[in-house]
Amino acid sequence: MAGLEPIIQIDMKKKKGSKLQLMAKELVYNKWLYIMFLPVFIWYFIFAYWPMHGLLMAFQKYNVVKGISGSSWVGFKYFQQFLDDPHFFRLIKNTLLLNIYSLIFGFPVPIVLALCFNEIRNLLFKKIAQTISYLPYFISTVVVCGMALTFLSPSTGIVNILLNKFGIESIFFFQDPDYFRTIYVLLGIWQGAGFSAIIYIAALSGISPDLYEAAKIDGAGRWSQLRYITFPSLVPTIIIMLLLNLGTILTADFGKILLLYNPTIYDTADVLNTYVYRKGLIDNNYSYATAVGLFQAVIGFILVYGANYLSKKANQTSLW
Repeated sequence: MAGLEPIIQIDMKKKKGSKLQLMAKELVYNKWLYIMFLPVFIWYFIFAYWPMHGLLMAFQKYNVVKGISGSSWVGFKYFQQFLDDPHFFRLIKNTLLLNIYSLIFGFPVPIVLALCFNEIRNLLFKKIAQTISYLPYFISTVVVCGMALTFLSPSTGIVNILLNKFGIESIFFFQDPDYFRTIYVLLGIWQGAGFSAIIYIAALSGISPDLYEAAKIDGAGRWSQLRYITFPSLVPTIIIMLLLNLGTILTADFGKILLLYNPTIYDTADVLNTYVYRKGLIDNNYSYATAVGLFQAVIGFILVYGANYLSKKANQTSLW
């Protein structure tokens, strides 16, 4: 047995050498792909992975002068402080409701759009319709919110002008908390539905034409094809997108809310993101703001993991 040890070691070295050679060949062969990927990797490393060490502030009484390494540890003090905060339930409720409404009313819209585009036979009209639906996504959030404030202005907004024509008094949309959620959801649908439909359109393009040909031979009409071929083929993509959306259930569109809200509508507009902004950047309470942000991330991870597990058990479709 002792005589076999050198042979085994040589074989292992050969295997390691062959693996390194294969990796080197792959790098050379796909060098342009790796070069294209490099800026993305650098961006994520600098702005996503490297800042993660800042999460330690959630467990410290952070001191700007001493830094993370010199600040004292306080354990779960700030998490407990957040749970005891009188605004805790309002923040959770507002964030959840905005995202639940967006899921209920906004999530199906890209699916319907994709199905509608798939049924259009005139290619020119189809391309024009798709382009128009994509455009709002590329408009700055600042511009979108500015348009909303202009259109819904109580004095010069087109919506209130039309209401006045019918004898209805002007509505102060951005001073009444009851209207904020509706405005937020509608703006989100208008801006993102067309662009989100691209994923479903791509999934539809992967359906084999042979399935439709066989269905036509069997006498299936458009509705039957949609019901038994098109929609079932979309289900895996729908589940994946739903799982990804569940991960952001406690994360609202911070930029949009910050541009639209004011103290008079805090009852419905104040969410976890805006609360973190006020505590961290306005009150300079970095540790507390970090703890709240980490709380959001942990809850989001638990929801995604749980939903992914159930989805995998139910229909073998999952993120991992």
